[in-house]
Amino acid sequence: MPRARRSASLALRSQVERLREWVCEANRGIYRARLVTEHSGNASGIARELDLVAIKPSGVDYENLKPQMIALATLAGEPWPAARYGLDAAGLRPSVDLPHHLFLYRCCPEIGGIVHTHSNYATSFALLRQPIPACLTAIADEFGGEIPCAPYVDNAGDHIGEAILSRRSRAPAMLLAGHGVFAWGPTPRAALKAAIMVEDAAKTCHLALLRGRLTAMPPEEIEKWYQRYHTTYGQPEMPAHAPAAAARSRRSRSRPAGK
Repeated sequence: MPRARRSASLALRSQVERLREWVCEANRGIYRARLVTEHSGNASGIARELDLVAIKPSGVDYENLKPQMIALATLAGEPWPAARYGLDAAGLRPSVDLPHHLFLYRCCPEIGGIVHTHSNYATSFALLRQPIPACLTAIADEFGGEIPCAPYVDNAGDHIGEAILSRRSRAPAMLLAGHGVFAWGPTPRAALKAAIMVEDAAKTCHLALLRGRLTAMPPEEIEKWYQRYHTTYGQPEMPAHAPAAAARSRRSRSRPAGK
């Protein structure tokens, strides 16, 4: 194989392996955050230039999940040709929610990662067919308004994806009546963050409802918090996995030479 072609193949393999690692970490993250139990829920990511979607395999324990077990599919829902590039296809069936992830990826090119959970507090609002109002500055920060609730639909075809788009706002998450939560972002890590923040906000609102009523913030106040959070919060151009990479680098530098 010519050197240039071999280098391109190695770069592609590295890209696929990295996506699998990110998606595996997002799935472990929703389990560690107790947003799912047993085998429920899933996280996915996409490499659009490769026509590749990586997603949790169906019915696999989160504790046993490894990057090489992450299922690979095309945007059309066909198995991704991993063997063509010398990669392990895993041989595991993808999550049964793959069609809903694919629909959102096809319709929303800005989305790079999706998380689906049945987290308790957020799902309690979904059971009541109620959005989570923008009554906290944390909700204004991340979601820029209420966290909407889509009407109940069954799981056939594109019904779930269509329901999400019918009520989608600038919030990176949606409650599904009688079902659970979908969250998304430019990366699997960002989708995980949105899912965690949905549950945290829902828990606080639930506790407040035990003592009184919720009052939504005025739109102009919501906008102040949202704009600050999305323009000045955090560090500029920090890669999604920079903290983890930096920690690995520090550990590597701290090891004695030759070990």
